[in-house]
Amino acid sequence: MSYRPVIANMKEASSNEQSGLYEFIVNLADGTVCRVFYSRFPEWKMTNISRLQKTPCPVCRKDFICRCIESYKGELTQQIEENQWIDKALAAAK
Repeated sequence: MSYRPVIANMKEASSNEQSGLYEFIVNLADGTVCRVFYSRFPEWKMTNISRLQKTPCPVCRKDFICRCIESYKGELTQQIEENQWIDKALAAAK
């Protein structure tokens, strides 16, 4: 059975509006928490993603730094775009 990440919530952690760089905290349905970095110029684009060390990795079950979540960057980007998570996160931060 393969892992399928599902976004449950997304909130803005920090931003630099002048340079168009944003950091978001993404909570997945399985309890995994990720940090996602976006660049706004010329359009919204995910630049990096990493798993925060709050729970073991849902893919490899390691309790230390791994890069497994990076392989799901495309799926997470698609969910963020389809469900307009960036707009919701920015609206909630104001």
